[in-house]
Amino acid sequence: MIGVWRRALIATAVVVVAFPYAWVTLAAFKDRAALNDPSRLSFTPTLANWREVVEGRVLESALTSLLVGVVTVGIALVVGTLGAYAISRFRSGGAVSRFGILLSQLMPPAVLVVPLFLVAFDLQLRDTMVAVVASHLTFVLPVVTWFLIGFFDGVPREFEEQAMVDGYSRLQAFRRVVLPQVLPGIGAAGIFAFVLSWNDLFYALILAGGNTTTLPVKVASFNTFRGVELGAMSAAILVSVVPVVIACFFVQRRLVRGISGGGLKS
Repeated sequence: MIGVWRRALIATAVVVVAFPYAWVTLAAFKDRAALNDPSRLSFTPTLANWREVVEGRVLESALTSLLVGVVTVGIALVVGTLGAYAISRFRSGGAVSRFGILLSQLMPPAVLVVPLFLVAFDLQLRDTMVAVVASHLTFVLPVVTWFLIGFFDGVPREFEEQAMVDGYSRLQAFRRVVLPQVLPGIGAAGIFAFVLSWNDLFYALILAGGNTTTLPVKVASFNTFRGVELGAMSAAILVSVVPVVIACFFVQRRLVRGISGGGLKS
């Protein structure tokens, strides 16, 4: 009996999770008449919404988001890997450092966006990729650092000590012994960081402009003064969601391992 209820609960959860994706997918191929009448179950598929996506430069915005994400992830992984190693091995910052680095996540984005906007304006960096990347690092870098601490904690210190006994320096032991063992975690952290950057709307909306419009900002632009262009927005949402869903599908196990490891290691 318990097994039946469990299967029913899982099936219900799958339906609840999958329904929005199915609805958006169907809406991306509906014409305006079908969108205005949700009770209509039959409709003739159309590519008009996808034509608006192409003409509305959504793909260009997706490329901008990709570039911003790649640069943000690259910087965050380099700095975050070194920071996580220092906290794991040398207890840098004290016992509270592994959780203290997440304090920035408790602040509303509006607290940081005003100073970032003023700095970008003074340095003439507004509407540049530098401003957007810098804003994304404020929330991506702490998460990446915390994420990787658990992976470094999982590598026994004896490996490094033995390498240094054999003549390696601390840096060589880190590069040749420790780093290869945490590469899966670094890969998972990179994908997690990319998803955070890819989905950001608030910072990009304030700091980006016509030259650096990211994909979430472009999706939001389909909410016009005439109303919501639901079909085109649904197609743009698919462009935004599908890469993230695919990435999370391949990395979900390592994400869970990293979160549990980072949270339970002391």
